[in-house]
Amino acid sequence: MNAERPEEAAPELQEDAQTPDAEPEQEAGAESQDPETVLAELQAKADENWERYLRASAEIENVRKRAGRDVENAHKFALERFGKELLAVKDTLEMGLAVEGASVESLLEGSNATLKLLGSTMERFGIVEVDPAGEPFDPEFHEAISMQPSDDVEPGSVMTVVQKGYTLNGRLLRPAMVIVAAE
Repeated sequence: MNAERPEEAAPELQEDAQTPDAEPEQEAGAESQDPETVLAELQAKADENWERYLRASAEIENVRKRAGRDVENAHKFALERFGKELLAVKDTLEMGLAVEGASVESLLEGSNATLKLLGSTMERFGIVEVDPAGEPFDPEFHEAISMQPSDDVEPGSVMTVVQKGYTLNGRLLRPAMVIVAAE
């Protein structure tokens, strides 16, 4: 912070020293002191207060910069823990692909286990699947791609889920794409 000190601070201090409010303070020891000594003491006090002001201003600026860096780092590394958890899923997929001569059944079993691992990782971080099959259509969480007549499902309800949706801590990440039963 670039603060400049007013040049006329000393004359104002001299005038303040002669005000009636300041006289009771000066009466005890001012009789033996000349005005130049009083002015020098007041100037020293003003210099001390000026230094304190500059230090406080610098400290406020440092706190502001530090808070800005902390917020920037929080944004930059917010997904670090989530990323580390996803590495386990990637490792599992890579191990499954590295197996030579695996049967279709074992590959399918490995894929299901990896999908389960991914699902549990997502749930730990508040990502919840939206699978609204049979539920009433909710435009806040579902996106209707078509309507079809159906005898099995109530009109206005989700008949088929084409693509599942997801929420993050209750906030919609992606709506579920659905086919809604018409009347």
